[in-house]
Amino acid sequence: MKRRDFLLLAALSGAATTGLAGACSAGSKSPSDSDSPSRGESPSGGRAGFGNALRIPPLLMPEVGADGVKQFTLTMQSGGRSEFLPGKTTETWGVNGAYLGPTLRASRGDKVRMRVTNRLGETSTLHWHGMRVPAKMDGGPHQMIEPGATWSPEWTVDQPAMTGWYHPHLHEKTAMHVYRGLAGLIIIDDDKEPELPREYGVDDVPLIIQDKRFERDGRLDEGGVEGGTWGLLGDSILVNGTLDAHFKVTTQAVRLRILNASNARVYRVGFAGNRAFHVVGTDGGLLERPAEVDRVKLSPGERAQIVVRFAPGEEVVLNSIGETAREAGDPEEDDFALMKFVAAPQLASSAALPSALGGVPAIPPPAAARVRTFKLSGSEINDKEMDMNRIDEVVPAGAHEIWEIDNTSYAHNFHIHEVHFRILEMNGAPPPAYQRGPKDTVFMAKGAKARLAVSFGSYVDPASPYMYHCHILRHEDKGMMGQFVVVEPGTEEQVPRTLPAEATHHHD
Repeated sequence: MKRRDFLLLAALSGAATTGLAGACSAGSKSPSDSDSPSRGESPSGGRAGFGNALRIPPLLMPEVGADGVKQFTLTMQSGGRSEFLPGKTTETWGVNGAYLGPTLRASRGDKVRMRVTNRLGETSTLHWHGMRVPAKMDGGPHQMIEPGATWSPEWTVDQPAMTGWYHPHLHEKTAMHVYRGLAGLIIIDDDKEPELPREYGVDDVPLIIQDKRFERDGRLDEGGVEGGTWGLLGDSILVNGTLDAHFKVTTQAVRLRILNASNARVYRVGFAGNRAFHVVGTDGGLLERPAEVDRVKLSPGERAQIVVRFAPGEEVVLNSIGETAREAGDPEEDDFALMKFVAAPQLASSAALPSALGGVPAIPPPAAARVRTFKLSGSEINDKEMDMNRIDEVVPAGAHEIWEIDNTSYAHNFHIHEVHFRILEMNGAPPPAYQRGPKDTVFMAKGAKARLAVSFGSYVDPASPYMYHCHILRHEDKGMMGQFVVVEPGTEEQVPRTLPAEATHHHD
């Protein structure tokens, strides 16, 4: 029996009966060390029966000042003690806690301030992935926060309803800082949002998916995080920091905000039995109308909002069915049972899914749109590795451009800070319906070519760059990243291509 068929049958069995060891949350690959767990156990060493209640990251309530600014206080901290495996303690990093961080929720039009204190004992940053912010507030590699220091970026939220996230973006160290646990969700609300499930933790549920590898004593295996082609590919899946998770469904419909926060793994998320569900949102916001699917493919950094309906009393496994190396574009993707949904015998009624979601229609690029080309190779973009002092592209504010991405090597993805783009074509064809919403990250299989319609904002700063890069964190850390600045239209040729020494800010 093929590995994929075996795991699918195991997941189906798990959907019917609680606690079966065959429905495991670990992949088919086991640790390479000599004391790998015995057959019937997950590679993490624990029995996999979806016996752990899904942890829901708490909502962080902001302090509202006299000036109306909503301040979110965040502390990055090391030395956390987390129990992922029964009876074993794992040392982790987190934001305002031992592992991961709270969910930040704000509305369009809010003035927000993030008060970020670094208690890690080493330099880091915190980037607002998916947020449209001034470059100096972006939290990229130039906005370093020294140990003990506090950084307080602020801006006015001016974008439609969406799901973003925050994570470190320190040059050459992002992979390790994220792997140890520094990440959290950002939810932006908009009064134009249609009637969708929205009670946080009840019928509006975040799912932060990460792969880990554990030592036998419970420690995180960090040996491969900063090495090899991909960095570390884990064999145990955490959802919101929970291994072998289940969620108790109490409503007929549930909205899931799914984030791939793994360092390198790609997931094709769906349900055992390939039941249909609807995608309602992509990285940057809602679709114009729901897209019915049975799988969504998410590379690191990508998000999807989906709505799924449940029947009373049913149990359904959320899984990821991988593709072969040929299908995936290298490397081969593994199969995982991610978690289980257990529906109550009686479910509260949910409104029907709206036929129109109110997502912002795509703006076609003008006929004379500037076309920029980017070639992806092993760890380079356009044959260059990252240089913190070099400006690679200069863009006029408000521009609508076409970016053509040509991946000449193994699988990558492509993320652009500040913007939301639309996929015009992937390998000469339109994207599937569920990928036609606003995006900030796109998966690029081996040999793939994409055309993106990119719309830039109005924040101008010729001395503070935004990033574009591969969001496979090992690739990013190795230098697969470039920099662009947004400037007043007509001044592009006047902008220096080398940053002044003071452009990199150390907050201490």
